[in-house]
Amino acid sequence: MTTALTSVVPGSDGPVRFAHDSERRFARILDFYGVAWEYEPVEFVLAWGPDGRPTSGFRPDFWLPTPGLFVEVTTMNQRLVTKKNGKVRRMAALYPDVRVTLLHQRDTLALLAKYGLSGGLEGLAGARSA
Repeated sequence: MTTALTSVVPGSDGPVRFAHDSERRFARILDFYGVAWEYEPVEFVLAWGPDGRPTSGFRPDFWLPTPGLFVEVTTMNQRLVTKKNGKVRRMAALYPDVRVTLLHQRDTLALLAKYGLSGGLEGLAGARSA
């Protein structure tokens, strides 16, 4: 079970409740570089039922207005990574003009360490498997 983590986003109306610590870490990297972002601003329909109602959707974690890219942050749980890969492939088939990329948690951790932003993030091993 994951606990929602809250962070205050500069310029926002209030705190953002991240579903996973990996998302909070990625937001920290974006803030460090001064990259504007929005958290889960839109959901894309991936499947419809016989009555035309949506039955499956995908809400990428981040929207980066510049460069016009959606980013989905993964955890270390391979089952979740496989599921997200499938959603990204389905989205590419249905919405070819929408750019979305998958960012693996090891990549965000490496960036945090490289630029000295990992302070206060000790003991993350438990957060990786959510």
